[in-house]
Amino acid sequence: MDFKVRELEQEPVDFDLELASGAIDFGEEAEQTGLLAASGRAEVIHEHRGPREIVPDIRLRGRFAGKFLVPCARCVEPVEIPLAAEFDLIFRLIGADAGAPERSITAPETEIGYYQKDSLALEDVLREQVLLSLPVRTLCKPDCKGLCPRCGLNRNLQNCSCDVGPSDPRWEALSGLSSRIKSS
Repeated sequence: MDFKVRELEQEPVDFDLELASGAIDFGEEAEQTGLLAASGRAEVIHEHRGPREIVPDIRLRGRFAGKFLVPCARCVEPVEIPLAAEFDLIFRLIGADAGAPERSITAPETEIGYYQKDSLALEDVLREQVLLSLPVRTLCKPDCKGLCPRCGLNRNLQNCSCDVGPSDPRWEALSGLSSRIKSS
């Protein structure tokens, strides 16, 4: 769904839709399962930069909710994550700020995104908002054993016969620490 500036200047556009999985490519970060519900409102707000310069910004307010598969940080098995969030974003035509003299920007100005030509794609906004809402690190379970660094076997499913390998000599000073702590 595209929001065109000239249409938004006539009247704001309310949206309420459900996107099927595969409608948005989230890359390797996440895979959508089921429907992604999104609703909200798009409107134009005008920034007056002087008596004759008016910049049309698109303000997009809304919310989304859906379920996603994210790889476990240790064993790479998919983990289902439900996500729901609200957003209130402002987008400006790319190049509208070009040629302005250098100046410091205010905190709200760091929150401005940019759109190209005369429209903004809702799918691009949802992709960004979903990816920003994902947890930094996801585990399938708190005690996930991960993958064997030698053979790649998932240690949660079965034990491998790989040697532990030589320990790093820098850690030898700590090797008897646990027994010394227990004996004290």
